[in-house]
Amino acid sequence: MGGHKACHCCGLVHQVPELSRGQVAKCSRCATTLARFRNRGASSRQTALAAFAAFLFFWPAILMPILEVEKFGLRHRSSILTGTVELLKEGEWFVGMVVLLFSVVFPLTKIMMLLELSLVGMLKRSHRAWTYRLMESLGRWSMMDVLLLAFLVMLIKLGSLVEFHLGPAVFAFVACVSLSMLASLLFDPHAIWDEG
Repeated sequence: MGGHKACHCCGLVHQVPELSRGQVAKCSRCATTLARFRNRGASSRQTALAAFAAFLFFWPAILMPILEVEKFGLRHRSSILTGTVELLKEGEWFVGMVVLLFSVVFPLTKIMMLLELSLVGMLKRSHRAWTYRLMESLGRWSMMDVLLLAFLVMLIKLGSLVEFHLGPAVFAFVACVSLSMLASLLFDPHAIWDEG
């Protein structure tokens, strides 16, 4: 559907016509792509599929053992959730709450909101703007990908001192992070306003 659209790079407002397959609208000032033809229904379905797959992988990623540490013959297996609970039990409230919020609560909430927004044809739409703004804010604070990098850095730095074995949750964790990022890339915010 055509309409006015501001360039997100230079701010110039354009009248964008309705595009057909293969067409792209570019800014006349800076040549930034303003819009391209997208099958909005297909985009929403792809986002929903990627978000649902991320949701399925999320649970084994946080519940199954992600790391087994061996030091002086002692082995300790831990999942993200049990590691967080252990931090809280040992009185490390600040670190435990940071890990819980940024690696469990925020990513799960973002995935659920992506699912909701990509299935707007099936759900009530009275709170779309609020949901979209909240999802955008949470997306900046969900740190599953940062946690994954922290694990890799830790493995490299401490590899000579402590023996690490990756647990089965690592594969689910990588899949969850990848699918969540893919869902975010596939998500077309214009679709939530154009439907119905």
